[in-house]
Order: sequence, then structure tokens, then C-alpha cells
Amino acid sequence: MPEGKEGSPAAMNRTAVERKSDRELVVTRTFNAPAHIVFEAWSKPELFKRWWVPKSVGMSLLSCDMDVRTGGAYRFVFSHPAFDQPMAFFGTYREVTPNKRLVWTNEESDQGAVTTVTFEENAGKTLVTLHELYPTTAALDEALAGSAEGLPEQFAQLEELLAGRS
Repeated sequence: MPEGKEGSPAAMNRTAVERKSDRELVVTRTFNAPAHIVFEAWSKPELFKRWWVPKSVGMSLLSCDMDVRTGGAYRFVFSHPAFDQPMAFFGTYREVTPNKRLVWTNEESDQGAVTTVTFEENAGKTLVTLHELYPTTAALDEALAGSAEGLPEQFAQLEELLAGRS
């Protein structure tokens, strides 16, 4: 979704990415869809894989396994032309409260964050807050130099997906 002039719908739905501390990253965006629809996009593999990978990075999501329940696991396998082998990202869901909250671990390295996503509905729109807590400052710095750059694009892709579902 293009960024708009102040006060336009595009401007009101801009993705905000903010470093909150030496180890915390917070990303927020309001989506024009009710919480249950937005939550489905985060918790159903067939929807998640349609928006999670930023199109501009040239990566492909080869597999998307998600057991979205407290104690369940996830595993995503990506390919990229610049890498010889696919990359896997995986972890465990620590908390799943349907339409309200997801908390998961990122276990592919000892520098992985704990990610919390909340869904707050108001008048048919949903404020999504993604909070990542990293084990070290260096881990957050690395994330900001890499995958975190794609978050605004990912959230814009999610907005496009939701536009066709709500």
C-alpha cells in the first residue's frame, strides 16, 4: 500500500518500526479488518505464506508448517538465489489466545528473539503490535540490519491480503 499524505487512509495505516531499548523492537500497524480475520492471517499456513516473505527480497517460502496452539511448533523453510542451501526458521508457540495474542520463540540460533503479537480491535479495525525481545544488543542490531528491514513491506502485503478477505 503506498504511503499517503497525512490524514489519508494510507498514512493512517503506516507501519511504525521502533527500537524501544537495547534489546527490544516494536512494530505497529492498524489494519482495516476485524481481529479474527487478521489473526487468521497470522495463524493459518495457507494465508501466512501469502504475505510473510517480502516480495522485494527474492526469497521463496518452500514450506510453512504451523501448529498454532500453546506448546505447538512452527518451521519455515526459505530459499534464496544467493544461498546454496535452504534456510530454516523454527520455534515454539508459548502462548496462543485466539484473536488476541501470539507468543513464540525463534530457536534457529541462540540469538533468536521471543516474539509477541497482539491484536486489538476497535470499530472493525485491528491494531497489530509485534514486539521482539532479543537476548543481546548485538542480536537486535543484526536483526535490524537484516530481516527487520522487510517488516513494513510484509505488513503492506498483509494489508493487501486482508483487503480481499474482510
